[in-house]
Amino acid sequence: MLYTKDIVRFLTKNLFLSLGRYIICKMRVLFEFTPRVSPFVIPVHYNSIIQSFIYVNLEQNLASWLHDHGFAYHKRSFKMFTFSRLFGNSKLRSRHFVFYGPVRFYFSTPYDELLESLVKVLLKKEKIELNDQEVTLSKAEILPIRPTQSPFIIKMLSPLVVYSTFEKDGKKKTYYYNPAEADFQKLVLENLKRKLIAFRGEGKYPELEGAYIKPYRVNERNLSIVKYKGFVIKGWMGLFKLNLPEPYLSLAYDAGLGAKNSQGFGMWEVYKEQMSERGRFIR
Repeated sequence: MLYTKDIVRFLTKNLFLSLGRYIICKMRVLFEFTPRVSPFVIPVHYNSIIQSFIYVNLEQNLASWLHDHGFAYHKRSFKMFTFSRLFGNSKLRSRHFVFYGPVRFYFSTPYDELLESLVKVLLKKEKIELNDQEVTLSKAEILPIRPTQSPFIIKMLSPLVVYSTFEKDGKKKTYYYNPAEADFQKLVLENLKRKLIAFRGEGKYPELEGAYIKPYRVNERNLSIVKYKGFVIKGWMGLFKLNLPEPYLSLAYDAGLGAKNSQGFGMWEVYKEQMSERGRFIR
């Protein structure tokens, strides 16, 4: 746990470790912001606010490149970061969350320059504003190294979004899948393949035979409907079974699962990681 500018030096020296023939970065940070004046108030649908906050607090050249280009795969572009929902002591009032005390969220990326830039800018700024309210960076905690071997049960820290688009009557339509549909898993794995190529380039990567993501404890109450810049996005919280080989597992952890990661979707953590001889998960 680090609270000073030593975090930048720590980041640049200790981000990498070797995992087989792949170089993997440990890239998840818990940010904690304390409001200058309590309480801190933010709309219920805050994803665009947090996303904008991240871009504003990157070095300008990097922010412009990431926003306008990012990591390309054919006609698609991936930003290669994700973030969680907000955490803290809060109450819901008039379609706003009212936080009493610190506001926290997790940020994750496989791109080391992105995290380093974000931390540097936040540490150097004399005044930080989040949703037009002044806050101080009270904590930037590098989380323990990611899991390296699945299967395990994961808990979504922000909704998992899976969708496809099509045209009907000359109009573009978006269909959001639920975890019970067969195409849900298929699209998650295909999305992960595209991300890997976009980030690391074409190469000989392991096949995804035997890989899966399946609902473990997911029901209608886990459906999350988020309004983002005038659009409605549907995703799923809850618990899922996940089994992925490397380097897909690390990328899924760092960049997120499913679609719209940079809009605050698809972040997860390990919930249960031990499996009994009968194939059942235990605490």
